[in-house]
Amino acid sequence: MLRIKIVTVGSLSEPHWKAACEEYRKRLTGSASVTEVCLKEEKLKSSPSDAEIKRALDAEGERILAEIPKRALVVPLCTEGRQFSSEQLAAKLDEAASAGKSEICFIVGSSYGLSDKVKAAGDLKLSMSALTFPHQLARVMLYETVYRCISILSGGKYHK
Repeated sequence: MLRIKIVTVGSLSEPHWKAACEEYRKRLTGSASVTEVCLKEEKLKSSPSDAEIKRALDAEGERILAEIPKRALVVPLCTEGRQFSSEQLAAKLDEAASAGKSEICFIVGSSYGLSDKVKAAGDLKLSMSALTFPHQLARVMLYETVYRCISILSGGKYHK
């Protein structure tokens, strides 16, 4: 069974985002073991400077790096990442598992993104789209994407 860890910064504040993530987690039961770690977002004033944002991202980044399992395929979601079709991403996850990666670790940053150190630790940088989405919606999209990839790998009907 594929083990997936999702490390996020910030909590889901809206009930509909929580419900959507929970629905996909429930669908993954039996096909994958999914754990999620929600880390606290650094407090910033309403109009932070670039230096303040960098300090916040670096502090969040240290906490994120501490959560990454050894031997995991590390997949940070970031704008400069690569976009894949569902089939391509499923194939990448399958390749990683076949190559001995014991876990897939997806990382979703705060509304300001991820620190450079977290991005550098990534084995596969993933961009969901060239469009900009709220990070809470990105988490829902990630859960759906993971579910779709597992469906593809198991030959399920969901993807069709």
